[in-house]
Amino acid sequence: MNDAGDGAGAGVRGLRALQAFVFDMDGVMYRGNVAVPGAAAFIAALREAGVPFVFLTNNSTTPPDKVAERMNGMGIPCRAEEVLTSAEVTATTLAGEMPGARVLLVGEEGIRQALAAAGFRFTEDHRQADVVVVGMDRQLTYARLQEAGLAIRRGAPFIATNTDRTLPTPLGLVPGAGSLVAALQAATDREPRVFGKPSPGIYLYALPRLGVPADVTAAVGDRPETDILGGQRAGMRTIGVLTGVGTPESFAAMPPPPDWVFRDLGELNQAYFG
Repeated sequence: MNDAGDGAGAGVRGLRALQAFVFDMDGVMYRGNVAVPGAAAFIAALREAGVPFVFLTNNSTTPPDKVAERMNGMGIPCRAEEVLTSAEVTATTLAGEMPGARVLLVGEEGIRQALAAAGFRFTEDHRQADVVVVGMDRQLTYARLQEAGLAIRRGAPFIATNTDRTLPTPLGLVPGAGSLVAALQAATDREPRVFGKPSPGIYLYALPRLGVPADVTAAVGDRPETDILGGQRAGMRTIGVLTGVGTPESFAAMPPPPDWVFRDLGELNQAYFG
């Protein structure tokens, strides 16, 4: 495909000047439980060439080791230390601000493990909560939602791992973490502090791991409103792929559009390595 962006450095020369990549996962590396064609080959080529990369996901439900296990099961070579989740960013950042705080959690294994590893304690009682952290929670009960709402109304900080309204599944799009966050917003008249995409913080968090400046790092994603916008806010170059949600029209309509748009990672591989 032709480049979507026309800013300085767009084109093959600008593309080959990139020194690191931050990849979204669902819709970029795989769809459901099937690898996107060309994804495994591009990751293998980057690894062989010594180009650093990280897999970044807004999904806070699964720990990095299990994400890596799933990726390897689809034939995409992945190590746990190459996976960065919104759960890790949330827990690490909050640990520096309120160490040892008591968390009332709406969330699953990934965010619970990350918070526990960061030294947080947990409570089910809104009167004891120092902070409310909300992620995707497929076992959510009304009682837990009630306690979270009461804690937020009492003044506990309202934290969201991400605000993705939907989650892709084999059945179709289902309510995501953002839908749960929206319910608490409606119930408390409070806005959350969000750590996941399109917040630039989650991208900036990845840079020390990559060891490369933002302006020669590319954020690769399929969603204009999260992957591309978040990368732009972090000062990165951006690459849209057409294997997920985004379309040529939706990428082109962005102000500004991504620097490049490719059909898939196979086409990106060919353009980057020639």
